[in-house]
Amino acid sequence: MSPDGRVNVAVLGLGFMGRTHIGAYRAADQRGSKNRLVAVCDSDPERRAGRAGAAGNLENGEAPELMFDPTALRAYSEPGELFADPEVDLVSICTHTDSHVDLAIQALEAGKHVLVEKPVATSSVDVERLVAAAKAASTLCMPAHCMRFWPGWDWLHDCIESGKYGPVRSAVFRRLASPPAWSPDFYANSERTGGALIDLHIHDADFIRWCFGEPEEVQASGTLDHLTALYRFADGPAHVVAEGGWDHSQGFPFQMRYIVVFEQATAEFDLSRDPVLTISRDGESLPVQLPEGDGYVGEVQHLLDTIRAGGDKLRCTVADAAALARMLEAEREGLRS
Repeated sequence: MSPDGRVNVAVLGLGFMGRTHIGAYRAADQRGSKNRLVAVCDSDPERRAGRAGAAGNLENGEAPELMFDPTALRAYSEPGELFADPEVDLVSICTHTDSHVDLAIQALEAGKHVLVEKPVATSSVDVERLVAAAKAASTLCMPAHCMRFWPGWDWLHDCIESGKYGPVRSAVFRRLASPPAWSPDFYANSERTGGALIDLHIHDADFIRWCFGEPEEVQASGTLDHLTALYRFADGPAHVVAEGGWDHSQGFPFQMRYIVVFEQATAEFDLSRDPVLTISRDGESLPVQLPEGDGYVGEVQHLLDTIRAGGDKLRCTVADAAALARMLEAEREGLRS
């Protein structure tokens, strides 16, 4: 770390998610999770010069003219050059899915902390390689499962854990979109992405595991690009469902929603609505006040604060990512059968 206590950060891959991580680190620094972007890496010289690319589902205003000041940091074209930079403490890996594991292992072996974008990989076998590397490393490696940090979703997890409104009777999650407009060639290739099952629905699948544990049985119907999954638990809610798909026509507004029925209340989150979160009980429906920001800022704050404190307890681990990959493989097998 810098003498002033800042974590020195690098971002590898400057597409939409790289740009998102840069903005999240900037916001985290303003909120007290001190860090400094010292390096970036991308094969595209335009991106290395700070010029932003395409936007994603959750666009917050106009894209900045530059992602960063190119005169204020080092820009590399090769990952090995970035990993060799002695000033870098933490690397965000925001490249295509099929490069995540190898790059994350290289970064760990170079002594860097790692935040690796989801999905970590499309197969549990590949994720397990990173699990082994993370166990052997002296630094931290965290998958970027942002819904564990999203305002209104972390609130839901806390309500479930505390039993504030009684046990959960039903939990329904929905995440729908048109096909990603950024990196269209990559996202059109389900062999590399795993389709919406692995790349989009993964958010709700991970959140369900986090809230309710490992399901006893998973059933899935649909296709890789639009599916509904049903989860059964030995000791948990009787009705847990998640729908995910990105096969809608261009122009279809992104949907991110849950409805969770507790014994004593019903919670509803709808990203397209104001207020986004309401709790209904005792004959009325009231808004729930949420902090500003999003899960991207939350996840980097969590990792930065853990690094700065010298801790090792992460809200999401690569072992979680491996178990999640196995669950998604069971869902994929359900689609086939």
